[in-house]
Formats: sequence, C-alpha cells, structure tokens
Amino acid sequence: MERSGALGSTGRPRRWGRAGLALASVVMAASLAGCVAGAGAARAGPGGTIAVVAAENFWGSIATQLGGDRVTVRSVITNPDTDPHSYEPTAEDGRTFAMAQFVIVNGVGYDPWTQGLLAANPAAGRIVLDVGKLVGIPVGGNPHRWYDPADVHEVIGQITADYKRIDPGDASYFEAQERSFETRGLARYDALLDEIKTRYGGTPIGASESIVTPLAAALGLKLITPQTFLNAISEGNEPTAADKATIDAQIQQKQIKIYVYNSQNATPDVAAQVQAARARGIPVATVTETLAPADVSFQDWQVRELTGIVAALARATGH
Repeated sequence: MERSGALGSTGRPRRWGRAGLALASVVMAASLAGCVAGAGAARAGPGGTIAVVAAENFWGSIATQLGGDRVTVRSVITNPDTDPHSYEPTAEDGRTFAMAQFVIVNGVGYDPWTQGLLAANPAAGRIVLDVGKLVGIPVGGNPHRWYDPADVHEVIGQITADYKRIDPGDASYFEAQERSFETRGLARYDALLDEIKTRYGGTPIGASESIVTPLAAALGLKLITPQTFLNAISEGNEPTAADKATIDAQIQQKQIKIYVYNSQNATPDVAAQVQAARARGIPVATVTETLAPADVSFQDWQVRELTGIVAALARATGH
C-alpha cells in the first residue's frame, strides 16, 4: 500500500518549458511498464533483492548502505550539475519507478516530477517514503532535509522499518545494517556536528541560500543573512535590493565570521558576495546540493563539507 499522497509543486520555478510534454511521454512509458510488470504489481530486484529507487542520490546512498546485499538501489538524480527542482524525467526513469517496490522522494516540492511517475503506476504493495511528510515539513517549507541531522537519523529509522516490512525474513539483517551505519558509518559525521556546536556555537555566519539554514541551526551557528534572500536564491528568484545591501554591509563590517555557499548554485549575486567576503578576509566554505563527486557516500560527502566549515571557523576565530 502506498503511503504518500500527491507531492507539492513548489520549489524553483526554472526551466519548465518542455517539462509538461516530456512528463506526458514518461507517464505513458511508466504505464506501459506497469502493464508489463503484471497489473501494476511491484517487482523485486535482481536475485530477489528489494528494488529501490531514490529520487536523489543523497537518499540513495543511505538506502544502499542500510540495505546491503538485500537491496538494489537506483538513484535518479546523480549528476552534480542537475537541478532536482526542474529535472525532466526520462522514459527509463518511468520504467524504474514502475518496477520499484520501494520509492524514496524528498518531497516538500523539491522533486515535483516524481508525482507523475508515481501516479502513472500505482503499484499494489509498493511503499513510498516521502521525507518531507515523514519529518513534518509542509510544501512551502525548507526542502533541504538532508542537511538536518535529526531528519537524517529519522529517515534512517524509517528506511530500515520499510525494509523490514517488505522483507520481514531479513529483519535482523536490516537491524544490524542500521546499527552499523549509525554507530560506525556516521561516527565521524556525528563527531563533527558535536565539535562545531561545542566550539563555535553562537558564531555569526552568512550564507548564500536556504540549503544552509537547517545545517546552521543544527550546528548552533547564528545565520544572520536575511531569510528572504536565502529563499530567493534557493527558489531561483531575484533577491531584493534591500537584502543585497544588508548582506553587503554585513560583509564590509565583518559582522559574519564565515560565509557558506552552495557552489552548485553560484548566481552572480552569490559570486559577488563570495568575492567580497574573501576580499575582507572572511573565510569561505562550500556545500553542494547533491553528492559531489556523484560516487561518494553520504557520510564522506558531509564529513568533507563539515571539515571545511571547521577549518573556516578556526581561521576566523583563532581557535
């Protein structure tokens, strides 16, 4: 039984010119794939493994590690240059969704294209994990839930529960995978989160967009960039002159200790702020929207970014 309802359609209003036509053809392909699968019944992966599809590779990486050799995971968004908000799914994506037993979507309007793929083949027995719904973030809220450590841990627990639901005979295996991932796989990630919060909690920082908001909150850092600017950049809108003037003043007066920006969404305004921060001797740290490089694990990706933030804070504060 599918757990998710219709997904939201907010997010970055970019590059949707051909999306309607593209999605219509994909929906048709997915519907045909559903017929081939047998009256819409979800299928197992190779060798009897659970067939899993994740809309984005950061959730796909976690799903892979939790499932081990009992799952086969395919992530749709894997190219670091791809904007998940405005991705145009292919016919192959439609077939993959149609055949999946377990689907993981981010929700909160971040991947609205998944709606049509799911609706094309409402397969009996398929489970859909909508992360936004799981953690209680409504459409219109901040969709970057993989940058909230508490949400990440909640997703880990839910993926494990769903694996056990699909394959109860391997419940103990999935529980062992979860313990290993939580205690060993994420050990360095959790340690860095605690270190930053303990050593640098309350430190004022600036950022380029709302992708940094949940991470800053988790780290105890004081993000003073206007939220309206962060949202505008994240959603592909033009920020106000007032917000840009506020940020310019924060940089020039060194009100922020570091500046954190999404290098996969460096707009001209963001690029100018990065340049200005460096010119004023403010350390700059980078994050990315999706795994970079694409084949790195979730935890190695996050550890590298957190290590960069620690280094920037150390330079800025002298400790």
